Amino acid sequence: MEEQTIVLIIGVGPAGLATAACLAQLSIPYVIIERENCSASLWRNRAYDRLKLHLAKEFCELPHMSYPADAPTYIPKDQFVKYLDSYIERFDIQPKYNTAIESCTHDEGKDCWISLACDVTTSVVVRYKSKFLVVASGENSAANIPVIPGLHDFTGEAIHSSLYKSGAAYSGKNALVVGCGNSGMEIAYDLASHGANTSIVVRSPVHVMTKEIIRLGMTLVQHTPVNIVDDFLVRMSNFVFGDLSRHGIVKPKAGPLLLKEKTGRSAVIDVGTVGLIKKGIIKVHGNISKINGNVVEFEDKKESSFDVIVFATGYKSMANTWLKNGESMLNNDGLPKKEFPNHWKGANGLYCAGLARRGLAGIAIDAKNIANDILSTYNTHRFEMN
Repeated sequence: MEEQTIVLIIGVGPAGLATAACLAQLSIPYVIIERENCSASLWRNRAYDRLKLHLAKEFCELPHMSYPADAPTYIPKDQFVKYLDSYIERFDIQPKYNTAIESCTHDEGKDCWISLACDVTTSVVVRYKSKFLVVASGENSAANIPVIPGLHDFTGEAIHSSLYKSGAAYSGKNALVVGCGNSGMEIAYDLASHGANTSIVVRSPVHVMTKEIIRLGMTLVQHTPVNIVDDFLVRMSNFVFGDLSRHGIVKPKAGPLLLKEKTGRSAVIDVGTVGLIKKGIIKVHGNISKINGNVVEFEDKKESSFDVIVFATGYKSMANTWLKNGESMLNNDGLPKKEFPNHWKGANGLYCAGLARRGLAGIAIDAKNIANDILSTYNTHRFEMN
């Protein structure tokens, strides 16, 4: 089977949907494919129950469609999924689900992309020929679990945060969360709130903020230099939380907004975890050195036994496993070589959306840039692919 289209979009998460909507607004033909059987599978199937968007809704809209007027400031997971469903309906996006991309190669002779995808329900391979290719398969394509001596022989339950739903099943158990980003801190809070004896591994420096402080900072930085805003945010954080270094949480040297801009690492939006750490209800540990049975040994030589370990250690891009001519745009980790905001365009009609670690606001910027760039070329030459 072969299909031809002007643009092929790989991935039906928020980035793929935003790009599709922007192309639709400009009347540019496209096909959008997804290996899962639904849109936004990360949000539908791999997110814990209590998850809300960590940023205020004004920073989390996709192009050309606002949230309903009565939507809360911080959108719960289920409402965000409903928003995406409405988005698909509004822009008449018709994804081809259960379609797993196998390879994308640029044909220099014909100046087009040849992409092979397999229908996972029928095993039929479809050959897509497109002038442009958009990688929107996400930073969060595959779970990332660190290599730890003894982990394979851990006698308890070890799961990635993508499989965690609620702490209800772990009441009274000894639980360890590895990772102190937003997911790790919130999962630790959820476990402790459900009666688990909870510990968390804080592996690197992290800024801790309230959602109100971050919202104010993101508003101010539109009119004020980032270093001034960062200094203000750190002072506010110190005022609210005090010195957290004695509890095992150290601030990075760079300010929260600059750190996000340069590395993609977000500040932690506290949901109550810090209060439980200060009370000793959640214990903080440094890095793990090894695991023996159900006993975890930390780098300071302290040991504790655990029934469950939750790895809130993030995800990785898998784009390099199928994109064969992406050297102009992606590095060896499947992430953009160029820094935001110049990361989204490669050579030969290759683009990426949602890989710059800039959240939903970054996705909206990428989608608009990609669609406008394709339009400029599309209008210049009406393509014929033989």
